[in-house]
Amino acid sequence: MNILHLIGRKEPLFKEDISAHEAELRNIVEQSSFLVIGGAGSIGQAVTKEIFKRNPTKLHVVDISENNMVELVRDIRSSFGYINGDFQTFALDIGSIEYDAFIKADGHYDYVLNLSALKHVRSEKDPYTLMRMIDVNIFNTVKTIQQSIDHKTKKYFCVSTDKAANPVNMMGASKRIMEMFLMRGSRDINISTARFANVAFSDGSLLHGFNQRIQKQQPIVAPKDIKRYFVTPQEAGELCLMSCIFGENRDIFFPKLSEQLHLITFADIAIKYLEQLGFEPWLCKDEEEARQLVHTLPSQKKWPCLFTASDTTGEKDFEEFFTENEMLDMNRFHSLGIIKNELELDEVKLSRFETAIIGFKEKKQWTKQEMVDLFYQMIPGFGHKETGKYLDAKM
Repeated sequence: MNILHLIGRKEPLFKEDISAHEAELRNIVEQSSFLVIGGAGSIGQAVTKEIFKRNPTKLHVVDISENNMVELVRDIRSSFGYINGDFQTFALDIGSIEYDAFIKADGHYDYVLNLSALKHVRSEKDPYTLMRMIDVNIFNTVKTIQQSIDHKTKKYFCVSTDKAANPVNMMGASKRIMEMFLMRGSRDINISTARFANVAFSDGSLLHGFNQRIQKQQPIVAPKDIKRYFVTPQEAGELCLMSCIFGENRDIFFPKLSEQLHLITFADIAIKYLEQLGFEPWLCKDEEEARQLVHTLPSQKKWPCLFTASDTTGEKDFEEFFTENEMLDMNRFHSLGIIKNELELDEVKLSRFETAIIGFKEKKQWTKQEMVDLFYQMIPGFGHKETGKYLDAKM
């Protein structure tokens, strides 16, 4: 499967920047130790491979998914083989006592990269999953920053999202609030992050779902009016590593918009995807027709597709990597832009947020509206769009 072709590109996005800085990258990685948190997710695996292939002295990977971790190791061994350094994986929940014991037993890393996240807009549909999103995206970040400070880590990297710029959904807003807590941590440790586009065919993504639908002989469904920027998994890994190694304190890296990185609809990708597999897309009028035709059309090298307008909560009409109020450095790299941040902190607001969340947890009772109101207090311009419809109610 040619991912670059599917997303409308011919060349890797960061090819020139990686080539220009490869010697320095390799020299730094070869002399350094790394902890990758959330390393078995799609971005985490990509970052882990970028580090591994440059021969670090120590590379420890933590993730809650035991199965994905097994696949990561098999993938690395099959692609790159072995390194002289200490490479180990640990199936641990970052919020657990076991993880704290793991850090206490060692915890000494030059670079800590946190790639763990709840990334789906659909996770905001109920107040309980929403609270877990806050825990994973915000408070696990706060916790691991402090552990890194305590163990004198040289650099902490945490992945953000383009959806943190002028957020319209709770996922994007949780990452924007996370960035505020990163600002607080940056007083005591060097921190950088990255906002980037959708990672094509990442675990759980709509594009990854195309693979699942084909394997399970099911229709392809996609929105026809939502345009997004896409990067490949390898590009996601390169972006994170570049920010981690070369980012200055409080820098946010992002891919520059160019002719190479352009908007494309999910429906357009679905059409190209099916054509690569040798199928002609067959447009259906509703879900029932699509479910019925999947039993007969594939034998005719046609595949039933349902392309609809989007009407679910949290969908942003357009994507952006920075806001008009953020200061940019567009000259340091060829295809990477950098948001430059001065220390700007509202301790009272952050403390109020922490206290409110702790209070909800102690009572074991909270509503989604209470959470939304709290997010509005943190982000006054929060453009939350509640339609009452969620992706779980669709095919």
